[in-house]
Amino acid sequence: MTASARPARPLSPLVAFLLGWGIGVGVFLLLRGVGLALLSGPCEGRTTLALLAPLLLGPGGLAFTASNWARPRRAALGLGLVVASFLPALAVGARDIGVLRATGCAGGYVVVTPASGGKSVSELNVRAGQTLNFTARVGGYTPQTHPGEFRLSTRSPAPGLALTLQGARARAGESVPLRLTVAPNTPPNTYTVGVQATQESGGQAYTAEGTLTVNVLR
Repeated sequence: MTASARPARPLSPLVAFLLGWGIGVGVFLLLRGVGLALLSGPCEGRTTLALLAPLLLGPGGLAFTASNWARPRRAALGLGLVVASFLPALAVGARDIGVLRATGCAGGYVVVTPASGGKSVSELNVRAGQTLNFTARVGGYTPQTHPGEFRLSTRSPAPGLALTLQGARARAGESVPLRLTVAPNTPPNTYTVGVQATQESGGQAYTAEGTLTVNVLR
């Protein structure tokens, strides 16, 4: 007598979930490996690579789960893909983006804070004829990755608003006094003024900008 073949046991939802998570991790590692092999520069395309796997696995896994909700094992497989989009894909992508910001690949910014200290300011109310003191600091870059000085300049759309920097150059992270003067005859309105910082190194220009919305009151 020959023994009859035993029927294969279907996958349990837990095993299907783990299988989906493993497939998601494999897709993440494949995309990351191919992307790192194709990208030669330290900045270009790195943000897209960091977000590609989470954007594919997350919505794709949710769509697969929703379309197979009546089938528990397939739905569990899709949930495994969704979890893989968060861990490790999104966790590693967030870390990569943090590294890009630290090295200046994600661009820079200028932080404007009151001269007396406190949180950064993006909008304020000021009366015509008033003068306020601030500090401007170049952020998004570090002295280690961008050791040179940045050239500072200001931008004001109205003659009645004047931004004055007490220093035309500053290093990354260094604060420079900044003064906002509103002429007495400035019409009440909302204005946007700005501070720019530029550094040229190795034939490439690095920029940072900060804006301040000024509501002039009577």
